[in-house]
Amino acid sequence: MKTPLTLTLLAVAAFSVAAPKTEMNAFIDDLMGKMTVEEKIGQLNLPTFSGEIVTGQATNNGVAQAVVKGQVGGVFNLTGVERVREMQRLAVEESRLGIPLIFGLDVVHGYETTLPIPLALSCSWDMDAIERSAHIAATEASADGICWTFSPMVDISRDPRWGRVAEGGGEDPFLGSAIAQAMVRGYQGPDKATQLQANNQIMACVKHFALYGASEAGRDYNPVDMSRIRMYNEYLPPYRAALEAGAGSVMSSFNEIDGVPATANRWLLTKLLREEWGFGGFVVSDYTSLSEMIDHGIGDLQTVSARALRAGLDMDMVSHGFVRTLKKSLDEGKVSQAEIDRACRRILEAKWKLGLFADPYKYCDPTRRQKEIFSPEHRAAAREIASKCFVLLKNAPAKPGQAPILPLRKQGTVAVVGPLADSRANMHGTWSVSAKLDACPSLVEGLRELTKGQVEILYAKGSNLMDDPAYEHRATLFGRSLHRDNRTAQQLLDEALATAAKADVIVAALGESSEMNGECACRTDLGLPDAQRRLLEALLKTGKPVVLTLFTGRPLTLQWEHANVPAILCVWFGGSETAYAVGDVLFGDVNPSGKLTMTFPKNVGQIPLFYNHKNTGRPITAKQWFTKYRSNYIDVDNDPLYPFGYGLSYTTFHYGNIRLDKTTIAPGEALTATVTITNAGDRDGAEVVQLYIRDRVGSVTRPVKELKGFRKVFLKAGESRDVSFAITEELLKFYDYDLNHVAEPGDFDVMIGGDSHNVKSARFTLR
Repeated sequence: MKTPLTLTLLAVAAFSVAAPKTEMNAFIDDLMGKMTVEEKIGQLNLPTFSGEIVTGQATNNGVAQAVVKGQVGGVFNLTGVERVREMQRLAVEESRLGIPLIFGLDVVHGYETTLPIPLALSCSWDMDAIERSAHIAATEASADGICWTFSPMVDISRDPRWGRVAEGGGEDPFLGSAIAQAMVRGYQGPDKATQLQANNQIMACVKHFALYGASEAGRDYNPVDMSRIRMYNEYLPPYRAALEAGAGSVMSSFNEIDGVPATANRWLLTKLLREEWGFGGFVVSDYTSLSEMIDHGIGDLQTVSARALRAGLDMDMVSHGFVRTLKKSLDEGKVSQAEIDRACRRILEAKWKLGLFADPYKYCDPTRRQKEIFSPEHRAAAREIASKCFVLLKNAPAKPGQAPILPLRKQGTVAVVGPLADSRANMHGTWSVSAKLDACPSLVEGLRELTKGQVEILYAKGSNLMDDPAYEHRATLFGRSLHRDNRTAQQLLDEALATAAKADVIVAALGESSEMNGECACRTDLGLPDAQRRLLEALLKTGKPVVLTLFTGRPLTLQWEHANVPAILCVWFGGSETAYAVGDVLFGDVNPSGKLTMTFPKNVGQIPLFYNHKNTGRPITAKQWFTKYRSNYIDVDNDPLYPFGYGLSYTTFHYGNIRLDKTTIAPGEALTATVTITNAGDRDGAEVVQLYIRDRVGSVTRPVKELKGFRKVFLKAGESRDVSFAITEELLKFYDYDLNHVAEPGDFDVMIGGDSHNVKSARFTLR
């Protein structure tokens, strides 16, 4: 039942969420004047939900009871518009002040319609497609009651052993910044002035702040240790870019920085985030990262909670440290009332910006679910976007003198073989928590549907995911089982070879299962699992053309595969419509255009391996990969297997020489670099034209090249086009030794090409 105080509060809130900030401040001032200390601390508490919500009553569930008592600011992992509505009803109608809740979920790459995993999305180099993917995710999640997503993850990482590279945009800060902004626009709305006003826009949460992608040994939750100059130039830009796009919240990371866990790191959460960058939203901890600081060794629950609040943390996810200890710390003088009020205000401001005070049930319209979740329009978009993300790594003839294997003809018989060939659940990829795992086809099912009446599609599993059943169990959690086959490895192989003997072409569906990447899925061996390698070797010995359709959430070590398999198509995990999108590319209805955003090493010993590295004082020469007393290995060269920006097409693109409209610029001026690109093949296709710059001499050492621009252009067969890039002084800036953002006079190399290794070059001077 609504109290008179609640009715008054809701009446005061009944004006536009676009009202001036002064109105928001006045409203929150009035509200906080009515709140007890306990209710203010309650706003800082974010529990996860499990159990049932029964309409019309406060249930025995502990979270529901805490909501009624005003001890909860938000809830996550509660889904279903009816359940969310009932929990919101408890907050606004049965708590003393009727303050609405914020409802969050890991909507990482889609809701029920899943899009490609973020690493795959980044390989599209298509910011419109990436923004569209986030908008689809926001539309579906908001139709089911969710108003806050723990995304985008913008951590730069150069270590593919880390499972969470699947959730990010790769190794480059320039591209990562563009992706971060596209994701925020997709979630919150394209116009900062009107973000979060519509009921299909949800608040983004930039994570993991900060530097989590550089965790030691590529292992989750591990420490990070790096210089400030590296932070500012290489790892921090995507976080800042996301905030400049308007992201309303930030999530602290698990790792420590300079010996202090991020969740209690005042330099990070206050000095950098708020004072230097001017962020005005709120900061939430990662799942139990507050209480985990006990194991880091910096204090008990009360101590770490107080440290986190003082450092600038506003909301505690799951640890219950704030709600259980802050009142005691306040009484003992370990935190101040002003610090509690500051955090409380930030949470209330977020709810205001979401429009929840004006309409607590803004995201609880039950009529939207039927029309807007898993809709034909969203699935069609997901299929189109997925096909833009696949990277053609190799495409050679099966035999000398023949045409490349891909695209396949829609005729004859194709054997689809491998443990990932007939799994619906693994198509979605990691962190697809709301996906209907059985609602979309497996690869075999999708290919049969696409080619019905034209191609006979045969199937054999061929092998288990790997020989070790315990390892396979760890790699197929959360309903992603591949239903381990109890036949012997030889029996599985014999069946596959018998099936392959009937086919004209073999499509080998191999790689990682979806849960072999993502959180707590770090690997030290990045090769194909043992059972799959033996299967692939046997399939190649048949003499039939073999296409390796590679499922993965990270770069793998594929040196043997590259040397022996004629065609390799990296399809990542493409989401709900993976099977159809793979078919579109395999059979040539779509020309692949994806380009790698993480370097593929030859072996794990090269890691970390990334394109924008620094030179040493003893660099290797281009002509010889090993020279004694130079910076090299004695067993393998320094080059990657596939460099950053790499990706083939069914056509061929030729680059002309770079033309500069001037070779010298003064501060404040710009020059234009132009290259003519020609589609020299017989198929229409899209190419990602990449601009790299090298600062040849600096006050501090500079990378050998840095991505500073890109264009994805579509060219018809035989068509030529000029592609131009404006090079400004701003584009040349970096953080120097004193962390000043400067462009230093001197010579610069400008490079344009189809990947980071194959470029045309020119030189100019900044006076």
